[in-house]
Amino acid sequence: MTDARQIVGGRVAAPGVFPVGGRRLVVYVVFDRRGDVDDYIPLALSGLREHAARVLVVVNGKLTDQGRAALEPVSDEILVRDNEGFDIWAHKAALDHVGAGLAEFDEVLLTNDTWFGPVRPYGPVLERMGERAVHFWGMTDHAREEPNPFTGKGVLPYHLQSFWIAVRREMFLSEEWASYWRDLPAMPSYFDAVLKHEATFTEHFTDRGYTVDVAYPGTAYPTEHPALFNPDLLMDDGCPVLKRRPFFHYPPFLDRHAVIGRQNLERVAAHGYPVAVILQNLARNVAPKTLNADAGMLEVLPELDVSYDPGQPFRVGVFVHAASPASLRRVLRRITVIPVAFDLFVSTIEGAPLSEIERVVQEADLPQAGRREVRVTPAERGRDMSAFFIGWRDVLRRGEHDLVIKVHGRTPTKRDVNSERYFRRYQLDNLLCSAGYVANVIGLFQREQGLGLVFPPPMHIGYATPGRGWHTYRDRGIEVTKRLGIRVPLDGVSPLAPLGGMWIARTEALRILIDADWTYDEFMKPPREEAVLSKVLERIVPLAAGESGFHTRTVLTPEHAAISHVALEYKVDQLSSTTPGYPVEQIQYFHRAGWMGAGGAVAMTRMYMNTNHPRTMQVLRPVLSPAGRIARGVVRRGKAVARKVRGIPETRNEQ
Repeated sequence: MTDARQIVGGRVAAPGVFPVGGRRLVVYVVFDRRGDVDDYIPLALSGLREHAARVLVVVNGKLTDQGRAALEPVSDEILVRDNEGFDIWAHKAALDHVGAGLAEFDEVLLTNDTWFGPVRPYGPVLERMGERAVHFWGMTDHAREEPNPFTGKGVLPYHLQSFWIAVRREMFLSEEWASYWRDLPAMPSYFDAVLKHEATFTEHFTDRGYTVDVAYPGTAYPTEHPALFNPDLLMDDGCPVLKRRPFFHYPPFLDRHAVIGRQNLERVAAHGYPVAVILQNLARNVAPKTLNADAGMLEVLPELDVSYDPGQPFRVGVFVHAASPASLRRVLRRITVIPVAFDLFVSTIEGAPLSEIERVVQEADLPQAGRREVRVTPAERGRDMSAFFIGWRDVLRRGEHDLVIKVHGRTPTKRDVNSERYFRRYQLDNLLCSAGYVANVIGLFQREQGLGLVFPPPMHIGYATPGRGWHTYRDRGIEVTKRLGIRVPLDGVSPLAPLGGMWIARTEALRILIDADWTYDEFMKPPREEAVLSKVLERIVPLAAGESGFHTRTVLTPEHAAISHVALEYKVDQLSSTTPGYPVEQIQYFHRAGWMGAGGAVAMTRMYMNTNHPRTMQVLRPVLSPAGRIARGVVRRGKAVARKVRGIPETRNEQ
């Protein structure tokens, strides 16, 4: 704690404790790109109400009717303003709004929606800090750093983290307080908010004689940033708030510091906080692959049933797409392991032997199957994806099934034989391995009402998927998600997606895609293959689920988890062998260098310049980028002409 001292112009008023029966104003800032209010916010505010005389919620941006209905029962007033200046300028707006009425309170708590809570009760920490005679206090702090990590030079001062700062009346009624907010600079960027307020607020007032304290000082923990690196230890010590950042920060950075999100969520659950509200918010606001990595959302499930509850049955629909009787028989052999009753829906393509396919369906030894139906869909228009979202649209929209299992008999073309064989085995084993395994998958849906979708992680054995999972479909993915009103952020390099086109899902999690009025013409292969809609939809299924508040998990059998891990471990080891540092540093180096291409002289020169002369490249890039596109276009056209002259047909590189 910093001692009060004499300053120019007079003595700072002695700090006081929070009095018995004192009045606390809570100013809580909300921002949601949709204008909604997720469930964790009313939960946080309802706990604070009993400790506050007044709760003022400031909404940056718009507020929907749903959002207002969620906030009104847990607040005294809602102030909606333009989304400018982040939460700092929202706090300023609140203070200006309260005006002279601030004198009615003994403490003002400035906080925001960047944390989940109360994961532990608020009462003990408020009581403990209330007994301390200080001018202001925070929940957590950040150590002094030199050089400043945001600027690469100078010093980042010691400071309270701005998501929770409580100020006593001896400070907020002072002229120093009034002048600080009156002269607050504009903050157009996140870095401005950190450098112009969060990092300087504490030092600004301690330099003027005000005393500061912190509920959970960083010096008590093994890292310099416990709110990010040690949330489990903070919770164990009674900290009532859990920052959201450990669940959306850059995964390689968290990996570098051994931050285990899955462990943190288990600790949250052990303390009695509903993990479902955390996952609902994260699913709507975090790119799926980032969330999958940060929260450890891969489930390795045993082949024997250890979790299914027969007292919570689901209505299940199994949707199979097969182009031939042989491929249909292969899939039907797999679905015999489903241990619960289901309806069977089989689609096939025009020109397939329909009568034989119908016979195979009717004669299949599937005592679990109730309704059995076969439909025909256009052969060249989206295959299994259009068959599912258009061919069975009426069934899906009626909501007759709680869960849908989507599988197909398609085998990827233009792959070597072993890759084709492993693709088929990998996809079906990890969804339909055994009766016990499927029961455990269904058990996941029973335990997690917010679970929307499960599928195997994207393949990396026999496939060059890592680093290029979007292939050439990202631009149209952006276009389609915008059309559907999906505002979940897209993954950057590769999406978390069922790239085999097979999954088990809660029907409601697919509602956005089910209710879209797709047409078969949209699934036609365009003149240029880059934007095939079926491939785009594969990649945005988790985004659609997330927009509705449903999270995604990936699943593997123990066998495939072992196969995948050792192969991936070896590949990562080899990729890291020529670059120093931790993986996050290696990744940053390669990203800074840029696209390697075929490793020619031009590419290597560009990489050298990006790495060693980034400012020069920043100046040259507007000129080089158009020139590069023109050059690549000329090369492509030259190759196309050469193929035509030599009689080589065009090929399609499908992922």
